[in-house]
Amino acid sequence: MSLSIDDVARIAKLARIRVDADEASAYQAQLNGILGLIEQMQAVDTAGIEPMSHARDVHQRLRADEVSEPDRRAAFQAVAPMVEDGLYLVPKVIE
Repeated sequence: MSLSIDDVARIAKLARIRVDADEASAYQAQLNGILGLIEQMQAVDTAGIEPMSHARDVHQRLRADEVSEPDRRAAFQAVAPMVEDGLYLVPKVIE
């Protein structure tokens, strides 16, 4: 599939981008190159190949799930206007 100058102009209009005639021919060549590459990729036989989530077999290194901050809940609740059973109380805003 290749795009004509009219197709490029229509795409530019849909995208609300102003494109001059010189620019349209340059964009046409670039877009046709991209579409040609897509056609080449679609022509590759991928039968029997398992889909991957990433192009490389990468595993994310995770840090140990450890508490690194001290428990300051009592200090924070000491300055709160209203607290009950360890919960912050707020005024009702919806009837």
